[in-house]
Amino acid sequence: MPVKDDVKFGKNVSIFHPQLVNLYGCTIGDDTKIGTFVEIQKNTVIGSRCKISSNSFLCEGVAIEDEVFIGHGVMFTNDLYPQATNEDGSLQTEADWSVVKTLVKCRASVGSNATILPGVTIGEKAIVGAGAVVTRDVPNYAIVAGVPARIIGDVRDRSQNLELVLDS
Repeated sequence: MPVKDDVKFGKNVSIFHPQLVNLYGCTIGDDTKIGTFVEIQKNTVIGSRCKISSNSFLCEGVAIEDEVFIGHGVMFTNDLYPQATNEDGSLQTEADWSVVKTLVKCRASVGSNATILPGVTIGEKAIVGAGAVVTRDVPNYAIVAGVPARIIGDVRDRSQNLELVLDS
Protein backbone atom coordinates (compact mmCIF):
# COMPACT_ATOMS: atom_id res chain seq x y z
CA MET A 1 0.00 0.00 0.00
CA PRO A 2 1.74 3.15 -1.16
CA VAL A 3 1.74 6.86 -0.54
CA LYS A 4 1.31 8.27 -4.06
CA ASP A 5 3.11 11.33 -5.39
CA ASP A 6 -0.18 13.22 -5.85
CA VAL A 7 -0.80 13.57 -2.08
CA LYS A 8 -0.54 17.17 -0.85
CA PHE A 9 1.09 17.27 2.59
CA GLY A 10 1.16 20.14 5.06
CA LYS A 11 4.09 20.63 7.43
CA ASN A 12 5.06 18.02 10.03
CA VAL A 13 2.62 15.30 8.92
CA SER A 14 3.36 11.99 10.68
CA ILE A 15 2.57 8.70 8.99
CA PHE A 16 3.22 5.62 11.08
CA HIS A 17 4.56 2.88 8.83
CA PRO A 18 4.18 4.69 5.45
CA GLN A 19 4.55 1.36 3.64
CA LEU A 20 1.31 0.18 5.34
CA VAL A 21 -1.05 2.99 4.32
CA ASN A 22 -2.82 3.80 1.06
CA LEU A 23 -2.97 7.53 0.33
CA TYR A 24 -3.68 8.99 -3.09
CA GLY A 25 -5.02 12.26 -4.48
CA CYS A 26 -5.82 13.64 -1.02
CA THR A 27 -4.75 16.66 1.01
CA ILE A 28 -3.38 16.30 4.56
CA GLY A 29 -3.04 19.37 6.81
CA ASP A 30 -0.19 20.48 9.07
CA ASP A 31 0.75 18.40 12.13
CA THR A 32 -1.73 15.62 11.34
CA LYS A 33 -0.97 12.03 12.39
CA ILE A 34 -2.02 9.03 10.32
CA GLY A 35 -1.95 5.51 11.73
CA THR A 36 -1.12 2.16 10.18
CA PHE A 37 -3.45 0.50 7.63
CA VAL A 38 -5.32 3.74 6.86
CA GLU A 39 -6.69 4.45 3.39
CA ILE A 40 -7.43 8.01 2.31
CA GLN A 41 -8.77 8.31 -1.23
CA LYS A 42 -8.63 11.06 -3.83
CA ASN A 43 -10.51 14.31 -3.29
CA THR A 44 -10.48 13.84 0.48
CA VAL A 45 -9.29 16.75 2.59
CA ILE A 46 -7.92 16.35 6.12
CA GLY A 47 -7.36 19.50 8.20
CA SER A 48 -4.53 20.44 10.51
CA ARG A 49 -3.72 18.80 13.85
CA CYS A 50 -5.97 15.79 13.22
CA LYS A 51 -5.41 12.22 14.31
CA ILE A 52 -6.54 9.43 11.99
CA SER A 53 -6.18 6.14 13.88
CA SER A 54 -5.24 2.77 12.39
CA ASN A 55 -7.48 0.73 10.09
CA SER A 56 -9.71 3.68 9.16
CA PHE A 57 -11.11 4.28 5.67
CA LEU A 58 -11.75 7.81 4.37
CA CYS A 59 -13.26 7.60 0.92
CA GLU A 60 -13.52 10.18 -1.82
CA GLY A 61 -15.67 13.15 -0.88
CA VAL A 62 -14.90 13.25 2.85
CA ALA A 63 -13.80 16.58 4.33
CA ILE A 64 -12.30 16.64 7.82
CA GLU A 65 -11.78 20.07 9.39
CA ASP A 66 -9.04 20.95 11.92
CA GLU A 67 -8.34 19.13 15.21
CA VAL A 68 -10.60 16.15 14.50
CA PHE A 69 -10.04 12.74 16.08
CA ILE A 70 -10.91 9.64 14.03
CA GLY A 71 -10.76 6.44 16.10
CA HIS A 72 -9.57 2.99 15.02
CA GLY A 73 -11.48 1.27 12.24
CA VAL A 74 -13.79 4.17 11.36
CA MET A 75 -15.53 3.63 8.03
CA PHE A 76 -16.79 6.47 5.84
CA THR A 77 -19.04 5.77 2.83
CA ASN A 78 -19.84 7.95 -0.18
CA ASP A 79 -22.59 6.21 -2.16
CA LEU A 80 -26.23 6.03 -1.03
CA TYR A 81 -27.11 3.16 -3.38
CA PRO A 82 -23.91 1.18 -4.08
CA GLN A 83 -24.05 -1.42 -6.82
CA ALA A 84 -21.40 -3.41 -8.66
CA THR A 85 -23.16 -3.45 -12.04
CA ASN A 86 -25.43 -1.39 -14.25
CA GLU A 87 -28.87 -2.54 -15.44
CA ASP A 88 -27.24 -4.18 -18.49
CA GLY A 89 -24.94 -6.24 -16.25
CA SER A 90 -21.78 -4.27 -17.10
CA LEU A 91 -19.47 -3.35 -14.24
CA GLN A 92 -19.97 0.17 -12.95
CA THR A 93 -17.26 2.78 -13.45
CA GLU A 94 -16.79 6.22 -11.92
CA ALA A 95 -19.07 7.58 -14.66
CA ASP A 96 -22.01 5.52 -13.34
CA TRP A 97 -22.41 7.10 -9.90
CA SER A 98 -21.95 10.36 -7.99
CA VAL A 99 -19.94 10.94 -4.84
CA VAL A 100 -22.08 12.05 -1.90
CA LYS A 101 -19.95 14.32 0.30
CA THR A 102 -19.51 14.14 4.07
CA LEU A 103 -18.19 16.81 6.45
CA VAL A 104 -16.67 16.44 9.92
CA LYS A 105 -16.35 19.85 11.58
CA CYS A 106 -13.61 21.23 13.87
CA ARG A 107 -12.70 19.34 17.04
CA ALA A 108 -15.24 16.56 16.52
CA SER A 109 -14.36 13.04 17.66
CA VAL A 110 -15.47 9.82 15.98
CA GLY A 111 -15.13 6.67 18.11
CA SER A 112 -13.62 3.37 17.00
CA ASN A 113 -15.57 1.22 14.53
CA ALA A 114 -18.15 3.92 13.80
CA THR A 115 -19.67 3.95 10.32
CA ILE A 116 -20.51 7.29 8.74
CA LEU A 117 -23.07 7.20 5.93
CA PRO A 118 -22.69 9.64 3.03
CA GLY A 119 -24.12 13.14 3.01
CA VAL A 120 -23.98 13.81 6.74
CA THR A 121 -22.32 16.60 8.66
CA ILE A 122 -20.84 15.92 12.08
CA GLY A 123 -20.91 19.19 14.01
CA GLU A 124 -18.20 21.08 15.86
CA LYS A 125 -16.94 19.34 19.01
CA ALA A 126 -19.53 16.58 18.56
CA ILE A 127 -18.70 13.07 19.77
CA VAL A 128 -19.72 9.93 17.89
CA GLY A 129 -19.64 6.88 20.17
CA ALA A 130 -17.73 3.74 19.33
CA GLY A 131 -19.63 1.43 16.99
CA ALA A 132 -22.27 4.03 16.12
CA VAL A 133 -23.82 4.16 12.66
CA VAL A 134 -24.35 7.81 11.73
CA THR A 135 -27.27 8.11 9.29
CA ARG A 136 -28.10 11.82 9.68
CA ASP A 137 -26.47 15.10 10.67
CA VAL A 138 -25.01 15.39 14.17
CA PRO A 139 -25.47 18.86 15.71
CA ASN A 140 -22.60 20.85 17.17
CA TYR A 141 -21.67 19.62 20.70
CA ALA A 142 -23.94 16.55 20.50
CA ILE A 143 -22.93 13.15 21.83
CA VAL A 144 -24.41 10.39 19.68
CA ALA A 145 -24.32 6.61 20.05
CA GLY A 146 -26.10 3.51 18.82
CA VAL A 147 -27.43 2.00 15.62
CA PRO A 148 -28.68 4.21 14.18
CA ALA A 149 -26.88 6.94 16.12
CA ARG A 150 -29.12 9.01 18.40
CA ILE A 151 -28.33 12.03 20.56
CA ILE A 152 -27.60 10.93 24.12
CA GLY A 153 -25.98 14.05 25.52
CA ASP A 154 -24.20 17.35 25.07
CA VAL A 155 -20.44 17.76 25.49
CA ARG A 156 -20.97 21.08 27.29
CA ASP A 157 -22.74 19.34 30.18
CA ARG A 158 -19.76 17.84 32.02
CA SER A 159 -21.82 16.33 34.87
CA GLN A 160 -24.10 14.55 32.40
CA ASN A 161 -21.05 13.17 30.57
CA LEU A 162 -19.71 11.69 33.81
CA GLU A 163 -23.09 10.05 34.47
CA LEU A 164 -23.16 8.62 30.93
CA VAL A 165 -19.74 7.04 31.46
CA LEU A 166 -20.60 5.68 34.91
CA ASP A 167 -23.95 4.23 33.78
CA SER A 168 -22.49 2.34 30.82
